[in-house]
Amino acid sequence: MKLVIGGFAQGKLGYVLNSCRPRECIVLDGSLSLSEEPGEKALVVNHLHSWIRECLLRGGHPEEEVLAFAERHPDCIWISDEIGNGIVPVDAFEREYRERTGRIQVMLAERAEEVVRVICGIGQKIK
Repeated sequence: MKLVIGGFAQGKLGYVLNSCRPRECIVLDGSLSLSEEPGEKALVVNHLHSWIRECLLRGGHPEEEVLAFAERHPDCIWISDEIGNGIVPVDAFEREYRERTGRIQVMLAERAEEVVRVICGIGQKIK
């Protein structure tokens, strides 16, 4: 498993797609729903942070769902924006979303073989 994090529009997906070559990728954009099994293709979950927000809005349990998906797909590449920096939101839901997203990123980082932070399209390996 691999986790790729970074700020908004920093080139995370491009970095991942370039690192997967020549393998083909299946990119799930803000989703954990597969329409086909990946087989030899690299499985990439892009915009994990957006999926977590939607899961919370529908009353789901994102920690459990992410962990279950990660167990079914141990070679998955997770891409998520870093959303925990800056001003703490006034809105209670926004604070919960931010905190739970951070905790899920920590959970994935603990399990990941590699963690990369991407800035300006350049990956910096942090684990």
